[in-house]
Amino acid sequence: MSHFIEVQGAEMVFTTRKGRFHALRDIHLTVDQGEFVTLIGHSGCGKSTLLNLLAGLTRPTAGVLLCDNREITAPGPERGVVFQNHSLLPWLSCFENVYLAVERVFGAAETKTQMKVRTQAALELVGMGHALSKRPHEISGGMKQRVGIARALAMEPKVLLMDEPFGALDALTRARLQDELLKIVARTKSTVVMVTHDVDEAVLLSDRIVMMTNGPAATIGQILPVTLPRPRDRIELAEDREYVHARREVLDFLYTRQGHVEKTAA
Repeated sequence: MSHFIEVQGAEMVFTTRKGRFHALRDIHLTVDQGEFVTLIGHSGCGKSTLLNLLAGLTRPTAGVLLCDNREITAPGPERGVVFQNHSLLPWLSCFENVYLAVERVFGAAETKTQMKVRTQAALELVGMGHALSKRPHEISGGMKQRVGIARALAMEPKVLLMDEPFGALDALTRARLQDELLKIVARTKSTVVMVTHDVDEAVLLSDRIVMMTNGPAATIGQILPVTLPRPRDRIELAEDREYVHARREVLDFLYTRQGHVEKTAA
């Protein structure tokens, strides 16, 4: 299995008005093709900072990040990003929001008809084929996130990077989209790195959970493999011994070893 992502000794120091802030230190991480990895930790532990480095939105102060054996120096179509805020353009329809991204990536290689087919297929994949002509203000928060995911998937990225994509949604909508994401990833065999603050979400979705120490100068404290068989069913897993053990391991790291309780972590 080849490493799609490699993080080699990454450091991140920000210069602020109050001086230098050491966000991340000595980050070493590999992610294999088709693997689903979540980053979890308390607020300020650098989860989103690490994801932004992988997205190429910021450059590390030290160290190297690679995607498919190429150094990450800027954003690229091989890395699709889904933010907590859906970031849809309000004056465009759902179809147009996705088509805009498709055109940027495939405009030189495909016809308009091919790009329209690609756009519609991505929206249907996330269950939004019925809302192609609707604008963002006409659909719910969960639907907006589905369109954001469709936009990222339509670019056929090698890696899908997700920054708490369900964090702003109510519990029922979040659960439904988690289940939908499990199906999509199984179908597309995507490589995923996702930031979360939700322990149950991490255990349900992940092949490995990367637990970050508290900041400043946060680093990787522990990596927990989750060997639960797929496909996964949240109801069946609720009393599964391995699921309960993995959940306890993450809670123990966050609450006991990091010595800080965050209300959103449970």
